[in-house]
Amino acid sequence: MSDLAALARTSSAWPFQEAKTLLDERLGGKCPDKGYVLFETGYGPSGLPHIGTFGEVVRTTMVRNAFKILAPETPTRLFAFSDDMDGLRKVPDNIPNKDIVAPHLGKPLTRIPDPFGTHASFGHHNNARLRAFLDSFGFEYEFQSATEWYETGKFDAAKLRILECYDQVINVILPTLGEERRQTYSPFLPVCPETGVVLQVPVVERNVAAGTIVYRREDGRLVETPVTGAHCKMQWKADWAMRWYALGVDYEMSGKDLIPSVELSGRICRNIGGTPPLNLTYELFLDDQGQKISKSKGNGLAVEDWLKYAPPESLALFMYQKPKAAKRLYFDVIPRSVDDYLTFLGKFDTDETQKRLDSPVWHIHNGQPPREDSHLTFSILLNLASVCNSEDKAVLWGFIQRYAPGASPETAPILDKLVDGAVAYYRDFVKPAKQYRTATIDEAQAFADLEAALRALPADASAEEIQSAVYDIGKRDCFGELKAWFKACYEVLLGQDQGPRMGSFIKLYGIDNTITLLGKAAKGESLA
Repeated sequence: MSDLAALARTSSAWPFQEAKTLLDERLGGKCPDKGYVLFETGYGPSGLPHIGTFGEVVRTTMVRNAFKILAPETPTRLFAFSDDMDGLRKVPDNIPNKDIVAPHLGKPLTRIPDPFGTHASFGHHNNARLRAFLDSFGFEYEFQSATEWYETGKFDAAKLRILECYDQVINVILPTLGEERRQTYSPFLPVCPETGVVLQVPVVERNVAAGTIVYRREDGRLVETPVTGAHCKMQWKADWAMRWYALGVDYEMSGKDLIPSVELSGRICRNIGGTPPLNLTYELFLDDQGQKISKSKGNGLAVEDWLKYAPPESLALFMYQKPKAAKRLYFDVIPRSVDDYLTFLGKFDTDETQKRLDSPVWHIHNGQPPREDSHLTFSILLNLASVCNSEDKAVLWGFIQRYAPGASPETAPILDKLVDGAVAYYRDFVKPAKQYRTATIDEAQAFADLEAALRALPADASAEEIQSAVYDIGKRDCFGELKAWFKACYEVLLGQDQGPRMGSFIKLYGIDNTITLLGKAAKGESLA
């Protein structure tokens, strides 16, 4: 075992802990007979790909990369598997041309016309969307289509095995169903040869030797059909178990809402002779109203929404942190996530090897994070845009280059992306919410005194020296406590109830510019 693998085994980072459990407990320290370890992520293309799909892939990739450190000689693969043979139950809310889709409800997604008019089917369109945004992040994965696996017969052996174990399989599911549903339940869902609809109908006869079932249609007619190929779609839970069995999946994550399905699918997988994968259950993302994010509703954030304001690494950090805790995923979490990422990135080079393995940055960048001086935080840039009231990137760079003369868009590409994001975020969220107030008599005097204190400082005063001057003013009895003074600075000078560390901000904005701002505030003028 290499020194790095030994350190990884003791790491507190959850991807290493997951990888260690997979290697030791699921695999017994050995490579599977199929010759590789298979990681899988599932995608239901009934709605457009959303940020939760990205979260599952990036987290699984983190575990896969951690596994490669622990077992570098063992090959690994990651399947992004699309359940595009599922019958569409309802028309999604967030698509155009709903009237094109509505007549085809119940059919497999890859047999429904594309309402966007760009692909062979609705399923093909959403699969393309999935691949496009996974590719944009550089994920190493292999796309798999359920339609292709069914139609080419790759699932045939597993389906025939379920037919052999039919009674064992349904006895796992039947106790979880109501009396009426028990009468019609079957793990096999025939695809009607006339309408193309995936049918939920009672199976009245099974012929294991012939590999067929006989089902009763709604009109009472009995129809015999093979269970192989695309003649039958597997019912959910049995379908998941069949896939684990057929592919030999070793690791798959799933949301908290699927805990019962994981348990039941695992039992079915064992009943047909397979071993279910190691599973990590993650909590769900919530929108700004505290509701679960839904593909079909299109609520919450999309990946492209996040990337409009912040770099992808900050999104990866959001996914990395506390995967087993429910998190509100909306626009107001972006600035904090960006600054947390910058903090971890800034510490990485100075950390010893063990701490690097524990750092989120290691897992975001697979051990090779970029190197760039962290000149400014995202929050500081937002406040700079706010006080300048500017949506012009060049204006912000003018202040930045006076603060950090060696920085430029060419030499500091990470910072340049942050400036782009800060300008957009300021325009869309900060500017519309700004509410300035005028200073009280006591505050006006404090601003006048801070103006005088800044005039007394040298032009090249450090951020710490400036902060000390600001801090001294806040110690006055009229404020009661320091946070009241800083709150006054934010509300009067910036038009918001929260803000940056004033010393750093004034250093960036410039002492002379701040003196002008304070002069207006001291006179009781509104800075709106």
